[in-house]
Amino acid sequence: MLHQVPPVCSAHATDLTKVYGHGETQVVALDSVSVEFRQAEFTAIMGPSGSGKSTLMHCMAGLDTVSRGSARIGDTELTNLGDKKLTRLRRDKIGFIFQAFNLLPTLTALENITLPMDIAGRRPDQKWLDMVVDTVGLSGRLKHRPNQLSGGQQQRVAVARALAGKPEIMFADEPTGNLDSRSGAEVLGFLRNSVRELGQTVVMVTHDPVAASYADRVVFLADGRIVDELHGPTADAVLDRMKRFDAKGRTS
Repeated sequence: MLHQVPPVCSAHATDLTKVYGHGETQVVALDSVSVEFRQAEFTAIMGPSGSGKSTLMHCMAGLDTVSRGSARIGDTELTNLGDKKLTRLRRDKIGFIFQAFNLLPTLTALENITLPMDIAGRRPDQKWLDMVVDTVGLSGRLKHRPNQLSGGQQQRVAVARALAGKPEIMFADEPTGNLDSRSGAEVLGFLRNSVRELGQTVVMVTHDPVAASYADRVVFLADGRIVDELHGPTADAVLDRMKRFDAKGRTS
């Protein structure tokens, strides 16, 4: 059975360090972080403002450089790649979802979904594309332009765009930050379904305990270090952990 198979690591960091500035202005955003993100698992990254959670995601996604240590997507070491190879890896193996939907207003929902593949000169896998569209509930809205869609529907387009290219891993940076609670719950449900039904790997940065409760596990950062981990999280359990960090003065 599937649960008996050893988990495959989609991405991992080893002693990952990110330093900004020099001398008296130096800031250590990540301090020797080691973490794995396993295939078909939904991981939320949480921590106080300035804890390094977004920096970790950006380094793991190849959006920011690493000062020391290792960052890998599958078997590929990101720190050894030049700009062209890094761009190709981000295009072919990584999906991105951000707070800003980043949809082109002149394109339909379907055209926005397939745009990265169109730019790369790749034809979409139609069966997979249909499955993704069905999973995020957009089948009846594919011909609509962004201004004809609600905020939740626009973010679903962004989710589908990230999934459509069959990425090895998908990174989401506060994906519900610009949505109302109902739309946010829909998008989080779609992310969870993409893991359970499509075998996708999702890593999400969030400050919201309710959003984190949709994940399989939560990794907590404080002062650039991983300080805790919670499996099978509930919103109350996540909030309790966060309060402990505040009580210890780990804020910024």
